[in-house]
Amino acid sequence: MKVTRMMWYAGTILTTLAMLAGSVTLAAQQLARPTHVRSAGAPPDNLKAFRGVARKLNTTPEALQSSFERARLTNPQLSRGNFIAANVLADNLGARRPNVTTAALLSGLQNGSSIGQTLQSLGLSKAEAKEARRAADRRIRDGAQRVKDEDRRERARDGERKQREHEESGHTR
Repeated sequence: MKVTRMMWYAGTILTTLAMLAGSVTLAAQQLARPTHVRSAGAPPDNLKAFRGVARKLNTTPEALQSSFERARLTNPQLSRGNFIAANVLADNLGARRPNVTTAALLSGLQNGSSIGQTLQSLGLSKAEAKEARRAADRRIRDGAQRVKDEDRRERARDGERKQREHEESGHTR
């Protein structure tokens, strides 16, 4: 009876230790795994969302996405739209107002202020902030439209190429 009880205790202890080792290993693997911040509704490797505005800002979509992911680490509530708006506003206003930077705008958003409130805290009047936001929105829409137009032309060229290949393969038979 005593040996049976000791075997039961030993089995329980060994099972508990094995479960504990497994959970520690799993936790260590999760910590070692790189974390990816997802763009709003887009997979992390989807650069299409940054193509139009990246060209307007004289940068690459990869650099812009990387910058967005870093900004999301400090402010998980940051949306892609606000990030892009902050970059475009800083680009538009930076020459005339050196205190309007992407970092300053992102900091204001992180503190819970809106883009307009942040612009006002950086010295713009309410009307100037509203007009700056409208100009940034127009620039963002223009970049997005150019990307759509380029994609449409590329699909048309691909369709024409496939049609020619199909016709050529039919004539060689």
